[in-house]
Amino acid sequence: MPSLGRLHLITDTRPGSHPLDVVRAALAGAHAVSAVDQLVVQLRVDDHVSDREAYELAQRATAMCAEAGVPLLVNDRVHIALAVGANGAHVGALDLPVAAARRVLGPTAVLGATARTADAAREAVAAGADYLGVGPCFPTQTKEGLPDPIGPSGVRRVAAAVDAPVIAIGGVTVDRVAELVAAGAYGVAVVGAICRAPDPARATEEFLTALLAAPPTRPTPIGEEGPAIGEDGRAAIGSGG
Repeated sequence: MPSLGRLHLITDTRPGSHPLDVVRAALAGAHAVSAVDQLVVQLRVDDHVSDREAYELAQRATAMCAEAGVPLLVNDRVHIALAVGANGAHVGALDLPVAAARRVLGPTAVLGATARTADAAREAVAAGADYLGVGPCFPTQTKEGLPDPIGPSGVRRVAAAVDAPVIAIGGVTVDRVAELVAAGAYGVAVVGAICRAPDPARATEEFLTALLAAPPTRPTPIGEEGPAIGEDGRAAIGSGG
């Protein structure tokens, strides 16, 4: 049964970005604080990026992450995840439905899904999602057209509704990590705070240090068990079936 790291670095492919350089720096930062096992890389490319370009970028990123022992997931484009042999994928509201993505990826791949309400979270987990990306938690300029932020209270509602790790996303900074974990988040997903940082390696170190200082203690519905948390602080995720 695979386990899930708590810091999800989501790549930025907007003009002026250097996603592979950031991934390389993040891997170095995780190694520096002996927390490589807590890092996950999510390759997200803008809509204007062709499948060929996305495939080539994903190939290189997958090789880098595999050498470091870090899982790589491909956002949105499930076929690219399959083509490059990534560890899995993450799908949003306008991507393949979770059940369809699970059929395409198979039972052993890691599959994440976006949810911002308790009902959507339950549906995604029932359809085969291993973990949930929940947000936006705070205002963010990284992605256009997002709904209003749900705040830590929104994270709490979702985390209390499902037996799956919740990854908080949207406007997440190091200073907000403890608050989000206290609200039930298992981990956080970060774009700008690492990708646009003057020193992405140092930013990765700071996020990992903050997460390690805040063990996950999610709210659990009465009569239910939360996701299994191992002695290393990582959530075990099932096959999604």
